Amino acid sequence: MKTLSTLLFVAAALSLHAQTPSSKKSPSLSPASPSSVGISAERLTRIDAMLEKSVTDGDIPGAVALIARNGKIVYHKAFGTADAALGRKQQTDDIFRIASQTKAITATAVMMLWEEGKFQLDDPISNYIPEFKNPQVLQSFRYTDTSYTTRPADKEITIRHLLTHTSGLGYGVIDGDERMKMIYEKAGTTDLFTTDDVRIGDIVKKLAKLPLHHNPGEKFTYSMGLDVLGYFVEVVSGMPFDRFLRERLFDPLGMDDTWFYLPESKADRLVAIQQKENGKWANYPSTFYDVDYPIKGAKAFFSGGAGLSSTAKDYATFLQLYLNGGELNGVRILSRTTIATMMANQTGDLFGGTEQHYGLAFGVLTAGGVAKGGQGGEGTFVWGGYFNTQYFADPEEGIVGIIMKQTQGPVNDQTAWKFKQLVGASVDD
Repeated sequence: MKTLSTLLFVAAALSLHAQTPSSKKSPSLSPASPSSVGISAERLTRIDAMLEKSVTDGDIPGAVALIARNGKIVYHKAFGTADAALGRKQQTDDIFRIASQTKAITATAVMMLWEEGKFQLDDPISNYIPEFKNPQVLQSFRYTDTSYTTRPADKEITIRHLLTHTSGLGYGVIDGDERMKMIYEKAGTTDLFTTDDVRIGDIVKKLAKLPLHHNPGEKFTYSMGLDVLGYFVEVVSGMPFDRFLRERLFDPLGMDDTWFYLPESKADRLVAIQQKENGKWANYPSTFYDVDYPIKGAKAFFSGGAGLSSTAKDYATFLQLYLNGGELNGVRILSRTTIATMMANQTGDLFGGTEQHYGLAFGVLTAGGVAKGGQGGEGTFVWGGYFNTQYFADPEEGIVGIIMKQTQGPVNDQTAWKFKQLVGASVDD
């Protein structure tokens, strides 16, 4: 009897920290005819023509595009080449490095824990990662030896600041401020992803000692804030970040192709990063990052800001969760009330001007953006990734649009805006 009671107690305790069943039972994404959800099949052929021409003209080496409406996939096609060295054709189930598209997934994990009452959004991050106590702002910098002086920040960095890129943290090698690039490099921070045997907690603690661009909450500065929050998830949940995402988000949603580091069985589906060389596409070499990071190396660094790889369908599934108000296939991940907070303007006029505001995970289209045209309805949420991946989800129309590519360097790629505009023009109801 004692053993049974213990097992019941453990099961009950686990259920408090897990996703929960929902009275709603929105089905998983599945194929359907365009006309069944008010999309013109004839108008979708314009997307075929646009992407085929972009490949033929050498503007992109290849792409996978997916469109879903009301939970039904009405378009899922592959174009061009996935690997210049191998000459491999692009496939719809190919896996792409999604880089900054990781950020919304990390923000989702944070808000899952917030829903459990683990913290408040305006808690100082130093309550959970003490190294961030008493942050300092960069005051002066000497290029000759990279020495610098600081002044105390006027407030502590909060979890909300980290979610909204207003913490004042920088982004190392891709930072817009050359001084910050040099400071981060000297400190030995790791940006984005790596094959080296390093841990996110060690990097975050280094980051905590470095100066800020500005006072927290003062400006929108794209940063490693979501990497900090990936480690924060580990601290609050008591689980490695990759395991938290697998057990709490990916497995419940059926996102079987989304990983920090790919299982060997999936490695041959990874799309090569490509660049233009003498007018032709060639595989990109390793630079400040190793292009093989999702399939080789120590597989120990779980970057909450840029580390995941995924497919078009998996990421569409993630976005569909939001269009459904936080539920998919009878599993409640977030409450719709939480999502309302996440989509609200969290940064005032610090981001996007009159066309967009920034919430807690996405850029969100305003009435001004709708008036500009071709971007979706009011409330459409968007972002993209460093290797040329883009997405949008339109709550008014129930539409998800994903276009995945893997390129670096100068390219004449116009597919992102054309895809979004043509998707909107395909509505026929």
